[in-house]
Amino acid sequence: MSSASAAMFVYVGNSDSQDVTVLALKPNGDLTLVETKIVPGPNKPGGSLPLAVSPDKRWLFAGLRNEPFSVTTFGIDGKTGRLTRVGSGPLPYSMAYLSVDRTGKFLAGAAYSGHKVAISPIGGDGIVQAAKQIVAGRPNAHCVAFDPTNQYLLNTSLGGDLIFQDKFDAKTGTLAPNMPPTVSVKAESGPRHLVFSSNKRGKRFVYVVSELDGAISVFPWNAKTGALGKEVQVTTSLPKDFGGKAWAADIHLTPNGKFLYASERTSSTLAAFSVDRKTGILTAIESFPTETQPRGFNIDPAGRFLLAAGQLSNSMTVYSIDKRSGELSKLNDYPMGKNPNWVEIINTRR
Repeated sequence: MSSASAAMFVYVGNSDSQDVTVLALKPNGDLTLVETKIVPGPNKPGGSLPLAVSPDKRWLFAGLRNEPFSVTTFGIDGKTGRLTRVGSGPLPYSMAYLSVDRTGKFLAGAAYSGHKVAISPIGGDGIVQAAKQIVAGRPNAHCVAFDPTNQYLLNTSLGGDLIFQDKFDAKTGTLAPNMPPTVSVKAESGPRHLVFSSNKRGKRFVYVVSELDGAISVFPWNAKTGALGKEVQVTTSLPKDFGGKAWAADIHLTPNGKFLYASERTSSTLAAFSVDRKTGILTAIESFPTETQPRGFNIDPAGRFLLAAGQLSNSMTVYSIDKRSGELSKLNDYPMGKNPNWVEIINTRR
């Protein structure tokens, strides 16, 4: 299967080389290099290179965390996966995380050092425009995620040990505090990334990984009110006999909601869990060794493969996911650019 006929494509943001590695993901888990695309901007690289994909898979957004802060829009060729630069738009701050709302008309960004969240309109040509709303008072804002209904947005505050809950108006592209406006996690745990469960029926849950202690918190999610309920579980992403300083990073669920994975950078491991989809409770499977300092990873839309990038190894490993046990089996590893830290996987087949 050539890259020209593949429908599954992988995009890896490499911050030190300031480029995006584009690969075709084959049905057997093999990767084929399509191209490496430079993200134009200042010579001095930023700490990471966050990526986001529009819901219709037409656009890839790459945010630069070096001044002057900007986000470049690339058009995605649905047949080849290749990227064509459309243009660049301004970002008000250095954004640690980017997320596109489900209409594809607005880009949300979390400014870690700016302690703010910003909402920017996306033009019909895909280019991001000047921020329409900037919300201050978000200590070390790290992740911004629109809920499945597109009526709410959750934002982790790593410095405040809070999860901010906002109402989102998809017509105007504006945020307003929900009730309650925040939910607390354990002090000095540092909530970093979160993911919504994929349950289409019954209860939904939100899973939050905390950077500073490696905890994973499980919250019931009320889709009608857009509010988190009381924590039902706190477990850990740290491997057994861990003796270092926790430095957890990313978290993802398989599309069917059966398994959850979280990366931990100090031990360079991926923690795997089975999920009780009725209660939300996690049961540890195992911690698997992975690339050195795995800041970003992702799971393909079919839930068959997990791809983890290593910031210090400058490579990425593909694992197969056992559909019954959730265990990971290494298939192969591939060279990336310098400091790969963000992974997006899309299926462009219509």
